[in-house]
Amino acid sequence: MLEHWIVDYGALAIFLGAALEGETAAFLGGVLAHRHLLPYWQVAVAACLGSFLADQAFFFAGRYAANWRIVQRALQSRALQRVSRLLEAHPTGFVLSFRFIYGMRTISPLVIGTTRIPALRFLLLNAIAALVWGILITAIGFLFSETVHALFGRMRLHAHLLVAIGALALLIPALWLVVRHWRRPDPAS
Repeated sequence: MLEHWIVDYGALAIFLGAALEGETAAFLGGVLAHRHLLPYWQVAVAACLGSFLADQAFFFAGRYAANWRIVQRALQSRALQRVSRLLEAHPTGFVLSFRFIYGMRTISPLVIGTTRIPALRFLLLNAIAALVWGILITAIGFLFSETVHALFGRMRLHAHLLVAIGALALLIPALWLVVRHWRRPDPAS
């Protein structure tokens, strides 16, 4: 029963999950593709489109709805200063990479929308980044699922997904710590 529901609504769920949450939905989409519940191309396309359209919506909210209370609250977050610094220093690189920086995905397109970066430029850079992100994160889910299968054998779907979520819950903070340590200035210099 559950597998039929996933097959029927899986791509839509991955699309919405990638739009609203991000990595976990795309990663789990890769796991589902490995389990042959959905074709990999559907999973990757759903993740790419969900991420792309959500970030476009946030960009246009920053551009045209900056006075709305909900946008103002988001723009007053602590992450705003960090986003602004990175955006000013490396506008193209930042637009291409913000979705890969933990904690920056939602606020970044809002802030970018308040800048002078042309909408067409953001659209093109956002499309490239969403394509790379969607394919990469779903591929990681697919490949990790292969490892779990090799280690634990054929598990029931819910057990497979729980192991994948647990591994992702450990991997994301570990990567964040590594990136944070790597970006720290050397005290000897």
